[in-house]
Amino acid sequence: MPPWLNLANLFTTVRLAMVPFIIRAVLAGRNWHALTLFVLAGATDVLDGAAARRLGQATPGGAYLDPIADKFLLSGVFVALAMAGAVPVWYVVLVFGRDLYILVAALVLMLATPLRRFPPSRWGKASTFFQIATAVAWMTRSAAPAPAVNAAAIALLWISAGLTLCSGIHYTWRGAGLARAH
Repeated sequence: MPPWLNLANLFTTVRLAMVPFIIRAVLAGRNWHALTLFVLAGATDVLDGAAARRLGQATPGGAYLDPIADKFLLSGVFVALAMAGAVPVWYVVLVFGRDLYILVAALVLMLATPLRRFPPSRWGKASTFFQIATAVAWMTRSAAPAPAVNAAAIALLWISAGLTLCSGIHYTWRGAGLARAH
């Protein structure tokens, strides 16, 4: 069996395959279904990491595919939530703008320097965590509207927006330092 064909990569592939179904459920207003699928997709993220570490199934392909699956999942959910009128469009623009900015900056660094690895920072990881929490909160808000859920969703949105901005600034600072070093 090829080394890339393993349990960890299977979980990642399942997560990627779930994205269109989650988006369709959000757009169709099947909020509980969308939330359930999103939580299951999140579980595959935990399981693929556990399988990669504990079973020694980390592969270069998996290391490449995992963040792509995560970005497709989060980006797809936020675009669908914005299209459904459930989350503010400015937030989606902020998240996409930061991701696009980081992608372009990494490409420039790759073209101008010998750098090829750009590991996530603590700020980036915190931003991603709060983006996931924000997605869950806003999906829950759509599925089970309640004052406490609404307040939590709004608070998480602002925390996530702040961390998204901070992580973009931090990646800029770190990228500039890496460029000067090379």
